[in-house]
Order: sequence, then structure tokens, then C-alpha cells
Amino acid sequence: MPSLKEVRIRIESVKSTQQITSAMKMVAASKLRKAQNAILTMRPYAAKLTEIMQNISANLDESSESPFTQQRDLQRILIIGIASNRGLCGPFNVNVAKAIVKNITEKYPAQYKAGNVEIITIGKKLSDFLNARNYKIAKQYDDLLENLSFAAIQPIARQFMDDFAAQKFDHIEIIYNQFKNAAVQILQTETLLPVIRQEEKNQEPSGPKIDFIFEPSEKEIITELIPKSLKIQFYKALLDSTASEHGARMTAMHKATDNAQDLLKELKLSYNKARQAAITNEILEIVGGAEALKG
Repeated sequence: MPSLKEVRIRIESVKSTQQITSAMKMVAASKLRKAQNAILTMRPYAAKLTEIMQNISANLDESSESPFTQQRDLQRILIIGIASNRGLCGPFNVNVAKAIVKNITEKYPAQYKAGNVEIITIGKKLSDFLNARNYKIAKQYDDLLENLSFAAIQPIARQFMDDFAAQKFDHIEIIYNQFKNAAVQILQTETLLPVIRQEEKNQEPSGPKIDFIFEPSEKEIITELIPKSLKIQFYKALLDSTASEHGARMTAMHKATDNAQDLLKELKLSYNKARQAAITNEILEIVGGAEALKG
């Protein structure tokens, strides 16, 4: 059995840890509220814009087709992973990293073997995980998460679109955690490019086919709408991931605080038992000494 001093030191250590995890939980909860409002405000707009883009793309003729809607053989692949710069958020970062590895090994093994799969990471923890396992990362945008804004992501999204239009890549996908609530994050793999037309989704139409009248012109609208929609889709994924990170960290710190409380109960019980045993031994020694003096 450990000594009373050792148990006391451990109790103080657990109390200190509990204070830290409790403070981190409150900080994460505060950040979560702001991030949650941002993604919940963005989602309806992004969903409607994507729906309009897909409907219009489905009605395009060959002369008006955008370079972003071209379906090509999957020879060159770009995978964009979005995670976090910080840890202490449960399996949040590891889930994204494992999904990237799974996609490479199961969906694109031939392309990866030929050196035609590139990985771009957003989040230092994701970069560290992949680098430790010898996966080559083409670019890292870790600083993007520190000051996330639509203005900051636009040139990066534009670069992705330019690379696809120049046929540097035939397929670009994003892997990230979608925010559902503070306790639940849903791992998502979405195609950024090429644009998936409504007719390619193999879904029954929910209503009559829409016949669009284009003003000023079909080409001008497509030129403006598709790039804007792709930027919004990329920005939405980043907002989703940010809210998911704070939710995952708040949940992880809540569990850590509860575990510290349970551990404190066990340590206090051990301390009381050890203290009682020490007192009993002292009484026995006193009684033994008194009996010896009598003899």
C-alpha cells in the first residue's frame, strides 16, 4: 500500500488536472457557440447554392459546359484533409487521418503506386500523423485555421479549381468532420471537383424539371456561379470542421473532468484506509508498550 504522503501528492495532482480540464471544457464551449452559429447560418445558403448549380449544370449543352463539370478518368487524385492544429479532442484528428489512409489504400491504390495521389492537409495534427507514417504531403495550410475567413480561403479554393481546369487533377475530394452536435461529429468524404450534376446522383426528381431562362447569358452565369459555389462548399467544410473540433474537445474535456472526479473518490478512499491503518498501528504500538512496562 502506498504511503500517506504519496497518496496526498497524487490527490493534489489529480485536482490540478481536473481544474485544467474543467477550464478547457468551458473555453471549448464558449468557442463552440460561435462556431455553431457560423455553420448553422452558412448551411442553408450553401445547400441552396449547390442545388441551383447542380440543376443548371444538368441543363448545359456541350457548347456551354464548364471545365469544372468535366468527368475524366481517375488518373490524378487530390485529397484535401481538414482537421485541427491542436489535440485533446478525442479521436477527431485521427478519424480524418485514418479516412485518408483508407481512401488511398482501398479506392486509389493504383494511382498512389504510380505517384498520382497528392495530399493537402489543413491542421498540424493531421500533418504530423501522416508524416509519421511516411505519407508525402504536397502542401500544408495549418495557418488557415487560426484566422478562418471567406477572404482567406478564396485564393486556395481558386488554386484547386485552376489545377482541375488545367487537368493537373482529375478528381478532388475533401475529408472532414461534419458537425451534428457537441457530442457527435460525422466523418464526411465529399467530391469538390468535378461538379456532380443532378442527373448523376441517381435520385428520383422531387418535382418537375426546371427550365431555366438565363439572363444575361447562360455562359456568364455559369462562369460566375460554379466558382462561387465551389468556394462556398470549401468554406462550409472548414466551418463544419471547426465547430466539430470545439464540440469534440468540449466532450473530451467533460469526460476527463468526470474521470478525474472518479479517480479522486478512489484516492480519498485509499488515503482514508491508509490513515486508519496507520492510526491502528500506532494504537497497537502504544498498547504493546504499556503492556511491556507493566511486565
